Amino acid sequence: MIYIAICDDNEKTVGILKNKVNVFLKDSNVLADVVVYTQSRLLQYDIQEGKHYDLILSDIEMPYMDGMDLAAYIKRYLPEVLIIFITSHLKYAVDAYELSIFRYIPKNSLNTRLPHALKDAINMINIQSEKYYTIEMPSRIEKIPYHKILYIQREGKNSVITLTDNSVTKVRKSLTQVFKELKSGDFIYVDRGDIVNLAHIMGIKDQIVELKNGIRLSASHSKLDQIKARLSEFWGEQI
Repeated sequence: MIYIAICDDNEKTVGILKNKVNVFLKDSNVLADVVVYTQSRLLQYDIQEGKHYDLILSDIEMPYMDGMDLAAYIKRYLPEVLIIFITSHLKYAVDAYELSIFRYIPKNSLNTRLPHALKDAINMINIQSEKYYTIEMPSRIEKIPYHKILYIQREGKNSVITLTDNSVTKVRKSLTQVFKELKSGDFIYVDRGDIVNLAHIMGIKDQIVELKNGIRLSASHSKLDQIKARLSEFWGEQI
């Protein structure tokens, strides 16, 4: 079960969003609980009282507490929650990026961009909730959630796993062996020495794969078409 909240002070907009989300969920055979809020303070109170959400769709300009402040507040209680801003005000896009907002959708692009954003969000939620890479060594056992793996690089006889908080962990295995053990289509080689988590790719340009946290990795020319095809499949759109 995926838990989704929709927050907008305009009741008509909330109704439209809920309908679009429910249509997508039904067509995608995704089981979810969708709750709507027309006051940001009510969503704030519910989260403060322990209400859990995996995904939140929110307007930005709202009375009492706007979307930016609401997002910052929510992240303190639900650091893994995915937030999609849906608004008419493009001036907030940079601030939304700095808050690690999952997606930013202008209202005039809602019909085309919302389904892609929802598909991406559900993919990410599934990654967060189900999959782990386990390192079992004589000196330690470590269980790493897939969604926290940013990329993996070869370093001699070791594979170095860089996580989303910029920490690293090493395992004395080849990159090929680690890739086989992941057993997941969520990871891809971008060259012979780098494996990347598709969920954390922000874009690719001129053979440079741009990841979250500002990390840039070079992709081999021979793998470009494969990377773009996998990204297109993962994002559910053409790139």
